[in-house]
Amino acid sequence: PFSGKRSRFCDWRDYILKCLLVTSNLLFTVLGLVTLVVGLWGLINKESFAQEKISGIRTDPMLLFTFLGFILALLSLMGCVGALRENMCLLRTFSAVVLVLVVAQVLAVVVLYSLQGQIEDYLRSGMLAAMVRYQNDLDLRFITDEIQMGLQCCGADTYRDWGINVYFNCSAPGVQACGVPPSCCIDPLENGTVWNSQCGVGAQKLDEFSAQSVIFLGGCMGSISRWIEQHSGVIVTVVIILLGVQILTLFITAHLLQKIRWNVFNNRILFNISIVNAKCRPKCESI
Repeated sequence: PFSGKRSRFCDWRDYILKCLLVTSNLLFTVLGLVTLVVGLWGLINKESFAQEKISGIRTDPMLLFTFLGFILALLSLMGCVGALRENMCLLRTFSAVVLVLVVAQVLAVVVLYSLQGQIEDYLRSGMLAAMVRYQNDLDLRFITDEIQMGLQCCGADTYRDWGINVYFNCSAPGVQACGVPPSCCIDPLENGTVWNSQCGVGAQKLDEFSAQSVIFLGGCMGSISRWIEQHSGVIVTVVIILLGVQILTLFITAHLLQKIRWNVFNNRILFNISIVNAKCRPKCESI
């Protein structure tokens, strides 16, 4: 009786673990497909595929969303189907890829922590490059505006960094000369409703005392550093949870693989016993 209860308990436990694996992978499949659709929508909406400059497509941020969404959806679908069909090949491949991803993420965390100074330089170079292409790349403009409005900053280190842009440079012939984008303005909305695209005109000509009532003076690199310091606990918690979920997935997949192998082994034994019984039955009946 005890062995029977234990067997039923193990069956229920295996069933619950299998359901957890299928459900989690199904959710990640949906998340991957949503990310993939967002990336493709961004590329198509921007008409990147219609442009002749292939280099513009390679550097498009939406391409990262498309790639990550495709990989996440494919990997999660592999785990979901492998668990449902109890396919050892799919589960082994899924487990191997997840293991590689876990190791890569751990190494990435170690590298990011040990190279904080260099990463800040890379971020500064990236933001300056985005500022140069501000008018020519809709995605980079959107990202730059969101960073400046969200963190209430302007430029990489100072608002005068916008002089690197050919349109905002003080030697430019246009209206935007010596100005900054509206996302640098403290109040970019005119009368609280209409976006005022001229609120940053001539801001680079102002001294800091005069400019502080119109635009944000601080650079975004300092704001990003302060934001990371303030939210370091949340970031660490999220990283630990994500790694924990992936490691738990590895253990569940390994347990399911062991169960499948055990069932295959038992079925082979039962099959061999049935063959032996079938061969022995005529002899026993003749006796």
